[in-house]
Amino acid sequence: MDKVVKNAADAVEGIEDGMTLAVGGFGLGGVPSVLIAELLAKGTKELEVVSNNCGVDDWGLGILLSAGRLRRIIASYVGENKEFARQFLSGELEVELTPQGTLAEKLRNGGSGIPAFYTATGVGSQISEGGLPWRYDADGSIALASEPKETREFDFGGQPGTFVLEESIVADFGLVRAWKGDRHGNLVFRHSARNFNPLCAMSGKISVAEVEELVEPGEIDPDSVHLPGIYVQRVLPLTPEQAKDKRIEKRTTRPAPTQKEA
Repeated sequence: MDKVVKNAADAVEGIEDGMTLAVGGFGLGGVPSVLIAELLAKGTKELEVVSNNCGVDDWGLGILLSAGRLRRIIASYVGENKEFARQFLSGELEVELTPQGTLAEKLRNGGSGIPAFYTATGVGSQISEGGLPWRYDADGSIALASEPKETREFDFGGQPGTFVLEESIVADFGLVRAWKGDRHGNLVFRHSARNFNPLCAMSGKISVAEVEELVEPGEIDPDSVHLPGIYVQRVLPLTPEQAKDKRIEKRTTRPAPTQKEA
Protein backbone atom coordinates (compact mmCIF):
# COMPACT_ATOMS: atom_id res chain seq x y z
CA MET A 1 0.00 0.00 0.00
CA ASP A 2 2.98 2.34 0.34
CA LYS A 3 2.96 4.13 -3.03
CA VAL A 4 5.74 6.63 -2.34
CA VAL A 5 8.56 6.74 -4.90
CA LYS A 6 12.01 8.10 -4.10
CA ASN A 7 12.49 10.51 -6.99
CA ALA A 8 10.93 12.00 -10.12
CA ALA A 9 12.68 9.50 -12.40
CA ASP A 10 10.94 6.62 -10.63
CA ALA A 11 7.66 8.55 -10.70
CA VAL A 12 7.58 8.75 -14.52
CA GLU A 13 9.06 5.31 -15.17
CA GLY A 14 7.18 3.55 -17.94
CA ILE A 15 6.08 6.70 -19.77
CA GLU A 16 7.24 6.00 -23.31
CA ASP A 17 7.23 7.85 -26.61
CA GLY A 18 3.78 8.17 -28.16
CA MET A 19 1.77 7.60 -24.98
CA THR A 20 -1.30 9.57 -23.90
CA LEU A 21 -1.04 11.65 -20.72
CA ALA A 22 -3.86 13.32 -18.79
CA VAL A 23 -2.22 16.28 -17.06
CA GLY A 24 -3.86 18.29 -14.28
CA GLY A 25 -3.88 22.04 -13.88
CA PHE A 26 -5.86 25.09 -14.93
CA GLY A 27 -3.83 27.99 -16.23
CA LEU A 28 -0.77 27.71 -14.00
CA GLY A 29 -2.63 26.51 -10.90
CA GLY A 30 -2.13 22.93 -9.76
CA VAL A 31 0.31 22.04 -12.52
CA PRO A 32 2.51 18.94 -11.90
CA SER A 33 5.60 20.93 -12.87
CA VAL A 34 8.17 18.56 -11.37
CA LEU A 35 6.84 15.55 -13.29
CA ILE A 36 6.68 17.60 -16.50
CA ALA A 37 10.28 18.75 -16.04
CA GLU A 38 11.38 15.15 -15.54
CA LEU A 39 9.74 14.12 -18.81
CA LEU A 40 11.62 16.94 -20.53
CA ALA A 41 14.91 15.74 -19.04
CA LYS A 42 14.10 12.15 -19.95
CA GLY A 43 13.58 13.08 -23.61
CA THR A 44 10.13 11.53 -23.98
CA LYS A 45 8.52 12.62 -27.26
CA GLU A 46 5.54 12.19 -29.61
CA LEU A 47 3.19 12.54 -26.65
CA GLU A 48 -0.55 13.05 -26.81
CA VAL A 49 -1.61 15.28 -23.94
CA VAL A 50 -5.09 15.76 -22.51
CA SER A 51 -5.23 18.89 -20.38
CA ASN A 52 -7.36 21.99 -19.92
CA ASN A 53 -4.59 24.08 -21.48
CA CYS A 54 -0.95 23.81 -22.52
CA GLY A 55 0.72 26.08 -19.98
CA VAL A 56 2.61 29.14 -21.16
CA ASP A 57 5.73 29.48 -23.28
CA ASP A 58 8.19 28.73 -20.45
CA TRP A 59 6.17 26.89 -17.81
CA GLY A 60 4.09 23.78 -17.35
CA LEU A 61 3.33 21.81 -20.50
CA GLY A 62 4.72 24.76 -22.45
CA ILE A 63 8.27 23.48 -21.91
CA LEU A 64 7.43 20.16 -23.57
CA LEU A 65 5.69 22.00 -26.38
CA SER A 66 8.64 24.34 -26.99
CA ALA A 67 10.98 21.34 -27.12
CA GLY A 68 8.83 19.69 -29.80
CA ARG A 69 7.85 16.75 -27.60
CA LEU A 70 4.07 16.95 -28.14
CA ARG A 71 2.35 15.38 -31.14
CA ARG A 72 -1.30 15.96 -30.26
CA ILE A 73 -3.24 17.94 -27.66
CA ILE A 74 -6.83 17.62 -26.49
CA ALA A 75 -7.65 20.84 -24.63
CA SER A 76 -10.36 23.39 -23.99
CA TYR A 77 -8.33 26.61 -23.71
CA VAL A 78 -5.06 27.47 -25.41
CA GLY A 79 -5.04 31.25 -25.59
CA GLU A 80 -1.98 32.09 -23.46
CA ASN A 81 0.71 30.27 -25.43
CA LYS A 82 2.16 31.89 -28.56
CA GLU A 83 4.28 28.87 -29.43
CA PHE A 84 1.16 26.70 -29.28
CA ALA A 85 -0.57 28.93 -31.84
CA ARG A 86 2.50 28.94 -34.07
CA GLN A 87 2.86 25.15 -34.08
CA PHE A 88 -0.85 24.56 -34.64
CA LEU A 89 -1.21 27.03 -37.51
CA SER A 90 2.00 25.84 -39.19
CA GLY A 91 0.90 22.20 -39.17
CA GLU A 92 3.42 20.98 -36.59
CA LEU A 93 0.83 20.11 -33.93
CA GLU A 94 -2.53 18.34 -33.97
CA VAL A 95 -5.15 19.93 -31.71
CA GLU A 96 -8.61 18.74 -30.70
CA LEU A 97 -10.40 21.66 -29.07
CA THR A 98 -13.11 20.39 -26.71
CA PRO A 99 -15.71 22.29 -24.64
CA GLN A 100 -14.43 22.55 -21.09
CA GLY A 101 -17.30 20.76 -19.36
CA THR A 102 -17.27 18.04 -21.99
CA LEU A 103 -13.54 17.54 -21.47
CA ALA A 104 -14.08 17.20 -17.72
CA GLU A 105 -16.79 14.59 -18.28
CA LYS A 106 -14.65 12.69 -20.80
CA LEU A 107 -11.97 12.30 -18.13
CA ARG A 108 -14.34 11.55 -15.26
CA ASN A 109 -16.29 8.97 -17.24
CA GLY A 110 -13.10 7.37 -18.51
CA GLY A 111 -12.05 6.84 -14.91
CA SER A 112 -15.50 5.54 -13.97
CA GLY A 113 -15.70 2.83 -16.62
CA ILE A 114 -18.25 4.69 -18.77
CA PRO A 115 -17.17 4.52 -22.44
CA ALA A 116 -19.37 7.35 -23.77
CA PHE A 117 -22.15 9.78 -22.85
CA TYR A 118 -24.62 12.18 -24.45
CA THR A 119 -24.50 15.95 -23.94
CA ALA A 120 -26.26 18.97 -25.43
CA THR A 121 -23.00 20.94 -25.55
CA GLY A 122 -21.77 21.41 -29.10
CA VAL A 123 -24.98 20.39 -30.86
CA GLY A 124 -25.41 22.37 -34.08
CA SER A 125 -21.74 23.33 -34.24
CA GLN A 126 -18.58 21.82 -35.71
CA ILE A 127 -18.24 19.87 -32.45
CA SER A 128 -21.14 17.63 -33.49
CA GLU A 129 -21.36 18.24 -37.24
CA GLY A 130 -17.66 17.80 -37.99
CA GLY A 131 -15.23 20.00 -39.88
CA LEU A 132 -13.39 21.37 -36.85
CA PRO A 133 -9.72 21.78 -37.90
CA TRP A 134 -7.42 19.38 -36.06
CA ARG A 135 -4.28 19.83 -38.13
CA TYR A 136 -3.22 22.33 -40.78
CA ASP A 137 -0.82 21.99 -43.68
CA ALA A 138 2.17 24.31 -43.85
CA ASP A 139 0.31 26.37 -46.48
CA GLY A 140 -2.57 27.03 -44.08
CA SER A 141 -5.07 24.60 -45.60
CA ILE A 142 -6.82 22.06 -43.40
CA ALA A 143 -5.04 18.69 -43.46
CA LEU A 144 -7.27 16.92 -40.93
CA ALA A 145 -10.70 17.82 -39.57
CA SER A 146 -13.09 16.22 -37.11
CA GLU A 147 -15.69 13.74 -38.25
CA PRO A 148 -19.43 14.16 -37.56
CA LYS A 149 -20.57 12.64 -34.28
CA GLU A 150 -23.64 10.59 -33.54
CA THR A 151 -26.63 12.57 -32.25
CA ARG A 152 -29.86 11.38 -30.68
CA GLU A 153 -33.14 12.86 -29.52
CA PHE A 154 -34.06 12.61 -25.84
CA ASP A 155 -36.77 14.00 -23.58
CA PHE A 156 -34.76 15.53 -20.74
CA GLY A 157 -36.36 17.42 -17.88
CA GLY A 158 -39.66 17.31 -19.69
CA GLN A 159 -38.24 18.95 -22.81
CA PRO A 160 -37.24 17.28 -26.11
CA GLY A 161 -33.74 17.98 -27.34
CA THR A 162 -30.83 16.83 -29.46
CA PHE A 163 -27.72 15.44 -27.80
CA VAL A 164 -24.32 14.48 -29.17
CA LEU A 165 -22.44 11.31 -28.25
CA GLU A 166 -19.00 11.98 -26.73
CA GLU A 167 -16.47 9.21 -26.16
CA SER A 168 -14.71 9.11 -22.81
CA ILE A 169 -10.94 9.36 -22.35
CA VAL A 170 -8.67 6.77 -20.77
CA ALA A 171 -5.03 7.89 -20.66
CA ASP A 172 -1.93 5.74 -20.32
CA PHE A 173 -0.77 7.92 -17.42
CA GLY A 174 -2.33 10.65 -15.30
CA LEU A 175 -0.02 13.35 -13.88
CA VAL A 176 -1.34 15.56 -11.08
CA ARG A 177 -0.27 17.85 -8.28
CA ALA A 178 -1.83 17.81 -4.81
CA TRP A 179 -1.43 19.99 -1.74
CA LYS A 180 -1.40 17.02 0.63
CA GLY A 181 -1.26 13.27 0.20
CA ASP A 182 -0.61 10.16 2.26
CA ARG A 183 1.37 7.02 1.46
CA HIS A 184 -1.77 5.25 0.27
CA GLY A 185 -2.38 7.89 -2.41
CA ASN A 186 -5.31 9.70 -0.82
CA LEU A 187 -5.11 13.30 -1.99
CA VAL A 188 -6.28 16.75 -0.94
CA PHE A 189 -6.14 19.70 -3.35
CA ARG A 190 -6.01 23.32 -2.22
CA HIS A 191 -8.63 25.77 -3.45
CA SER A 192 -8.53 26.36 -7.22
CA ALA A 193 -5.63 23.90 -7.67
CA ARG A 194 -8.24 21.17 -7.40
CA ASN A 195 -9.44 22.02 -10.96
CA PHE A 196 -8.82 19.16 -13.45
CA ASN A 197 -6.45 17.25 -11.17
CA PRO A 198 -8.88 14.67 -9.70
CA LEU A 199 -10.34 13.97 -13.15
CA CYS A 200 -6.93 13.48 -14.78
CA ALA A 201 -5.93 11.06 -12.03
CA MET A 202 -9.16 9.13 -12.53
CA SER A 203 -8.55 8.93 -16.28
CA GLY A 204 -5.03 7.48 -16.06
CA LYS A 205 -4.42 3.74 -16.15
CA ILE A 206 -1.43 4.63 -13.97
CA SER A 207 -1.62 7.92 -12.11
CA VAL A 208 1.22 9.78 -10.45
CA ALA A 209 0.74 12.54 -7.88
CA GLU A 210 3.42 14.99 -6.83
CA VAL A 211 2.45 16.21 -3.36
CA GLU A 212 3.56 19.32 -1.52
CA GLU A 213 3.12 17.66 1.87
CA LEU A 214 3.35 13.94 2.55
CA VAL A 215 1.56 12.63 5.65
CA GLU A 216 1.05 9.21 7.14
CA PRO A 217 -2.10 7.13 6.52
CA GLY A 218 -4.89 8.21 8.86
CA GLU A 219 -3.68 11.80 9.19
CA ILE A 220 -6.13 13.02 6.54
CA ASP A 221 -9.74 13.09 7.71
CA PRO A 222 -11.65 10.76 5.38
CA ASP A 223 -14.23 13.52 4.82
CA SER A 224 -11.44 15.79 3.60
CA VAL A 225 -10.16 13.44 0.90
CA HIS A 226 -10.82 14.88 -2.56
CA LEU A 227 -9.48 11.85 -4.43
CA PRO A 228 -9.24 8.36 -2.89
CA GLY A 229 -6.01 6.43 -3.25
CA ILE A 230 -7.60 3.77 -5.45
CA TYR A 231 -7.01 6.16 -8.37
CA VAL A 232 -3.34 6.83 -7.56
CA GLN A 233 -0.50 4.37 -8.10
CA ARG A 234 2.55 6.54 -7.29
CA VAL A 235 3.18 9.41 -4.89
CA LEU A 236 6.17 11.74 -5.26
CA PRO A 237 6.89 13.93 -2.19
CA LEU A 238 8.23 17.35 -3.20
CA THR A 239 11.06 19.18 -1.49
CA PRO A 240 10.13 22.49 0.21
CA GLU A 241 11.79 24.33 -2.67
CA GLN A 242 9.81 22.40 -5.28
CA ALA A 243 6.56 22.94 -3.37
CA LYS A 244 7.11 26.71 -3.30
CA ASP A 245 8.02 26.96 -6.99
CA LYS A 246 4.72 28.23 -8.40
CA ARG A 247 3.77 30.79 -11.02
CA ILE A 248 1.01 33.36 -11.33
CA GLU A 249 -0.35 33.58 -14.84
CA LYS A 250 -1.64 37.14 -14.61
CA ARG A 251 -0.79 39.16 -11.53
CA THR A 252 -3.50 41.72 -10.83
CA THR A 253 -3.05 44.13 -7.94
CA ARG A 254 -5.00 47.07 -6.57
CA PRO A 255 -3.19 50.42 -6.30
CA ALA A 256 -2.08 51.21 -2.76
CA PRO A 257 -4.55 53.56 -1.08
CA THR A 258 -3.45 57.14 -0.43
CA GLN A 259 -3.19 58.37 3.13
CA LYS A 260 -6.49 60.23 2.70
CA GLU A 261 -8.25 57.11 1.39
CA ALA A 262 -6.83 55.01 4.20
